[in-house]
Amino acid sequence: MKIIADTNVLLRAVIEDDAEQSRVARLALSSAKQVVLSRHALCEMVWVLSRSYKLPKDEISRTILGLLDAENVIADHGAVEAGLKAMEAGADFADGVIVHEGRWLGGEIFVSFDKKAVSVASEQGQKARLLA
Repeated sequence: MKIIADTNVLLRAVIEDDAEQSRVARLALSSAKQVVLSRHALCEMVWVLSRSYKLPKDEISRTILGLLDAENVIADHGAVEAGLKAMEAGADFADGVIVHEGRWLGGEIFVSFDKKAVSVASEQGQKARLLA
């Protein structure tokens, strides 16, 4: 079976805060022929891990990279790398993913009201402009 994992399945598998759901989630992920991790689910997961569970950035990075290491997982590795780089530089994971996908879709300049997101994108060689 080829599955698309929702954020709540990913969270149950890594957080293990509900014994039965965690067991079912891990079984679903490990027994699937293919597990597709969408950019959206990963962005939500990072947000929940940082905001609700207060995990440090390095632990979130290890968690994401651990998921990607599984043989049966498919994800946009470029978007994940961009998200992790943005997060490590102090922006949100989602900001890096947004810039990556936007460039892939033909966008030329990242615009935002978020000073940190614009600063990090610029520092990483992306054209970016702060809107005021």
